[in-house]
Amino acid sequence: KHLIMLCGHYEGMDERISRYFDEEICMGDYILTGGEVCAMAVADSVVRLLPGVLRQESTEDESFESGLLEYPQYTRPKVFEGLEVPDVLLNGNHSEIRRWRLKESLRATMERRPDLLDGKALSEEEIKLLEEIRKEIL
Repeated sequence: KHLIMLCGHYEGMDERISRYFDEEICMGDYILTGGEVCAMAVADSVVRLLPGVLRQESTEDESFESGLLEYPQYTRPKVFEGLEVPDVLLNGNHSEIRRWRLKESLRATMERRPDLLDGKALSEEEIKLLEEIRKEIL
């Protein structure tokens, strides 16, 4: 019901208050000037799970829901600084769009977070798409 976060600054906090903590959170292997950025990340990731903060459908197709990173997102205009929205996203063929999104999710995961693929039970379609991606890279 309540969450209180204490944020260290520069060198951290006085060790004598650590006995009052229930938990300590580390966001990663890097150093920041203070814990405020971590506190904001924790607050945002927790608050968005509260009923009514987001529409339910907004959370159904996100990174990590399927164990994969999310596919690239595009908006208007169709061409921005010479870069175009992929044609497949404009053709109206929902089956092709779904396949493209899955392939691009697999590509993003393979490139940025291959550890997420370790031990993941892949469907036949996902295996085939990963093979396609590997051939495209070579």
